[in-house]
Amino acid sequence: MRHEMRIGVVIPARDEALAIGRVIAAIPSWLDEIVVVDNGSRDGTAQIARATRARVVAEPRRGYGRACQRGLRALGCVDAPMDVIVFLDGDFSDYPEAMADLVDPILEGRAELVLGSRVLGAAMKGALTPVQRWGNWLATSLIRFFYGADFTDIGPFRAIRRDALARLAMADPDYGWTVEMQIKAAKMRLAWMEVPVRYRPRIGVSKISGTFWGSFLAGKKILFLILREHFWPSPLRAHPLEDG
Repeated sequence: MRHEMRIGVVIPARDEALAIGRVIAAIPSWLDEIVVVDNGSRDGTAQIARATRARVVAEPRRGYGRACQRGLRALGCVDAPMDVIVFLDGDFSDYPEAMADLVDPILEGRAELVLGSRVLGAAMKGALTPVQRWGNWLATSLIRFFYGADFTDIGPFRAIRRDALARLAMADPDYGWTVEMQIKAAKMRLAWMEVPVRYRPRIGVSKISGTFWGSFLAGKKILFLILREHFWPSPLRAHPLEDG
C-alpha cells in the first residue's frame, strides 16, 4: 500500500501475447492489484498473464470501454476497493515504471485525474503515426472549443481517484472511453492535470492505427462522442464500480 491508499491497475488486452509479460514485469511493486482484461484474445495473452502476478478476467465482448468496465468491476471484488485506479495499455508502448508520476499527484491531493501526455513528453520516432498525431490534435482542439479544457493528449495512460471515476458514469463501450472520461471530467470540473510521459513503438500491430480502416472508424467514433456530449449530453450520476 502506497501512502495508505490502495492502488490498482486495469490493463485491457487483446492479442498482446508478445507484450503483456513485459508490461506486467515493468509495473512497480507497490501496486496493490493488477487486473488484465482478456478482450477476446486468440494468441495466448491470458495464459501468459496468468503466469505473472496479475489477475486475469475475461470480457468476450470486444471493445476497449467494455474491457475497462470489466476490469473496474474486478477491482471492486478484491478484499478492499481501490482508492486510485491506473489505466494502462497492454502493448508496451507506455512506460509502466513511470506510474508514480501519474499516481503521486492524486495521493498528494493535487489532482483527481492525472493524464499521461505524449505531447508534453517524448514520443520515439514512429511511435505515433501521422494519422494519430492529427487525430489527437483534432480531438483535443474540439474538446478545448466545446468544453474549455486545454488537454494536449487523449492517450490511455492515466490515473484517477475511484470516487471521481464513479461520478463520471462512464458508458462508452469502445475507443471513445478515454475521450468520454476527459469530457466528463471537464464538465464536472474535476481537478485534473497532465504530466509528460515517454512513448515508444508498440510491440505487434495496433488494432486501431494498424490499418487505415481501423483508424477511420476509431476517429469517427471519437468525433461523434465529442459532438454528442455537447449537443445531447448523457446524464452524470454516481455509478457503482463493483460486481453485483
